[in-house]
Amino acid sequence: MPQTYFVPAYLQLPLDELSRRASLAYQHLEACDLCARNCGVDRRVEGKGVCRTGKRARVSSYGAHMGEEAPLRGWRGSGTIFFAGCNLRCQFCQNYTISQQRMGQDVSSEDLARMMLELQARGCHNINFVSPSHVVSQVLAALVIAAEKGLHLPLVYNTGGYDSQTALELLDGVVDIYMPDMKYSESSPAHRYSRVRDYPQVNHDAVREMHRQVGDLQIGADGLARRGLLVRHLVLPHGLAGTAEIVRFLAEEISPRTYLNLMNQYYPAYRASRFAELDRATTGDEYRTAVRLAREAGLNRLDKRRASGWPF
Repeated sequence: MPQTYFVPAYLQLPLDELSRRASLAYQHLEACDLCARNCGVDRRVEGKGVCRTGKRARVSSYGAHMGEEAPLRGWRGSGTIFFAGCNLRCQFCQNYTISQQRMGQDVSSEDLARMMLELQARGCHNINFVSPSHVVSQVLAALVIAAEKGLHLPLVYNTGGYDSQTALELLDGVVDIYMPDMKYSESSPAHRYSRVRDYPQVNHDAVREMHRQVGDLQIGADGLARRGLLVRHLVLPHGLAGTAEIVRFLAEEISPRTYLNLMNQYYPAYRASRFAELDRATTGDEYRTAVRLAREAGLNRLDKRRASGWPF
């Protein structure tokens, strides 16, 4: 199937503006506020901050991923770049060797740009930055290089949803598709299971800003996502994620046309066995309840297929 030509957002910006954004983002590393942790540490020194990531991004792997949502994976795959490290501490993370143990290699801006161009040459439909909240500066620097060398694929910002307004301002007009998690609707489970009390408010503010920038998900005649917001929500046992409030928020405060992937693949991983309430998989009844809640809230674009992509 031919892919309809699409001009991504970052190519509609003058190159000097893209370079300015990259330069400004690097300046923010000096007292880092590029994620919602607002650590304020000098990340030009290696290993500082909650993310333990210095001035170079660390990449775990990259390639054509066929496990993403259909509008992203298409027929040749989503060009995923998995960043090591994370600004969350999810105790049930199914990719903890990447997020918490930081399995991967540090890369330069030139290396990262080369990966993007290689994924494009392999026929991927988009460039999918997986867990990028702590490496916004590094992504922008690499994007300048890649754009100069002919990158022309849409960009997907695939995030755990704990994103700062500072970073999102820098990404305005750069990112085509925002794909945030909405993990929790209440602060108590957010703190207990991901070590951040203010996740719900930060997450709501981030999703609002993402939608303001890109709107509802637009899908071309070829079935591929072009631009817009795609939300992921992992259904946890015992309703711990607060699904009812999350779907209400999306339907009433974002848009009933929000594309929502309700994910059913929770199982105990990493340190989940330390929490009795998390020490089992989500049941079929719990998942069906989540689907019913979403429909009752008025959401009419539900992706109910199992998604194997990060982050969880």
